[in-house]
Amino acid sequence: MAKKRNSSSTAPAAQDKPATLKDLLSQDVLNKLKAQANEAQAEQDKRKEDERQRALEAKKAEQKKLDNNFEHLLNNSNLDWHKYK
Repeated sequence: MAKKRNSSSTAPAAQDKPATLKDLLSQDVLNKLKAQANEAQAEQDKRKEDERQRALEAKKAEQKKLDNNFEHLLNNSNLDWHKYK
């Protein structure tokens, strides 16, 4: 015959755990904190995207400036004119 397991031995183990902050706060407060965390994350993502966009624009402006500089074009050009004859 199979022995019956005592289910009451697991119940006190769950109650022995210390109360966490999540358990102590109300659901409204948790929802507000989650919303605030999501807003902060969205704002941080927006700042990173703006910074990336500014860096890209600065790089394009620098490249445009260098493309108009004859000395830069001459120094960086391929001087093998034989293949263009």
